[in-house]
This record gives sequence, structure tokens and C-alpha cells, in this order.
Amino acid sequence: MPLPKIATPTYELELPSTGQTIQYRPFLVKEEKLLVLALEGEDVKEITTAIKNVIKSCIQTKGIKVDTLPTFDIEYLFLNIRGKSVGEEIEVKLLCPDDNETYVPVMIPIDEIGILKSDEHTNKIKLDSNLMMEMKYPSLAEFIKNNFDFAGDATMDQSFDLIASCIDKIYNEEEVWTAADCTKKEITSFLDQMNSSQFKEIETFFETMPKLSHTVKFKNPKTKVENEVVLEGLSSFFG
Repeated sequence: MPLPKIATPTYELELPSTGQTIQYRPFLVKEEKLLVLALEGEDVKEITTAIKNVIKSCIQTKGIKVDTLPTFDIEYLFLNIRGKSVGEEIEVKLLCPDDNETYVPVMIPIDEIGILKSDEHTNKIKLDSNLMMEMKYPSLAEFIKNNFDFAGDATMDQSFDLIASCIDKIYNEEEVWTAADCTKKEITSFLDQMNSSQFKEIETFFETMPKLSHTVKFKNPKTKVENEVVLEGLSSFFG
């Protein structure tokens, strides 16, 4: 006699980028095993594949392309899927800024972690009086690299690669140049022509990009001082 099937609950959330309501389910044990093995192996490609496959499996709404979702959608999705799978709270150990040596364990309810959106943020960059550039958000692969980078600090070449991969198109009133139709060398040469203020506009795009954010207030048990720390990005919540 075959064993009974276990019913899997489904939940809803709104994608921060579009407001679209999607349905998702928690990790299954077999999927969590894949994630743990990939993270233990510290291979970025394996982690990328594991996270992509788990998120794809857990999303129940048809037509959602994980590969093209903005990074902050991926972060928000992963956070909520994990929350419904493992627990509604995350424990993080935070360093007290007042003495810079005491760590305090703090429980954070997942439903209190939101996406911070800056009023200054725009994906359209004015390069001069005639030329504009439109940016797109980093891919899933870039999201993995940013949150699970075991190689250390990013190099200048990696930063340029990230910027180049996020250029969608360059245009003026007469013509449009789509980045997908250009070579990497052509994009890099175009970036090299920029002056400091133009390049600063690109940096602002990344700095103000929507991100997971939560402000935590907690007391240092040694000094009794009240501290406040802002956690940003998925890696801040999981280490």
C-alpha cells in the first residue's frame, strides 16, 4: 500500500518591481539538501544553479521568468520562501557600534523586512544634452556573485563587467543602440570615454537600487547603550 501524499501549503506575495501577486510554496527537504550542499561546496556556479532551480520550483504562478527578475525581486522571494520553509524569524548576530566588540543575537521577523526604494533612483542616465543611457538590473548570476562571493573583494574589471552587463540601451533622438547587439569590447570602450560626473551617475543607479532593508534597535548588554543598525541586502540577514 503506497504512503499518502503530504499536502504542501501555498502562499502569496507581491513582486516589489511590478506589484504582481504570485503564489509560492516552501522548500521541500530534497530542495533544502541541494541548497546546503551547494553552499558547502562554495562553487558560485553550483549555488547559482541550486538557487535558480529552487526558486523556479517554489513559484507556483505560471509565466514568471526567474532569470529576468530584478535582483531585489530574487532577494525578496528567496527571503520569503525560506521564511515559510524554515521559520518566520531569522536570528542574526549584530556587532554593537558603541564598543565595536560585543555581538548580540537578535531575532528579526521576516514579515518586517521590506524593500527600500529611493526617490532618487532612476534607470535613465543623461550623458549629455543629446545622449541617454537606459540601465537594467543585475541578473540572477550577479545576485549570487554579490551575496555568495567566496573569492574576496571585487576587482575593477569585475565592477566594469557588472556595469557593462546592466546597460540596456544607449539612444538619442535619431538612433538607438541596444547593448545586446554590441560586443563586450564595444561597451567597455564606450564606458572608457565617460568623464567622472557621467560615471558617477551610473554609480548612483547601483547605490540607490531597491534593496532589502531593515533597521534593528538593540541594547549592548555590557554598556547598556541602545544601538541602531541598518541591515541591507540578503547577505546581511544570512551571513
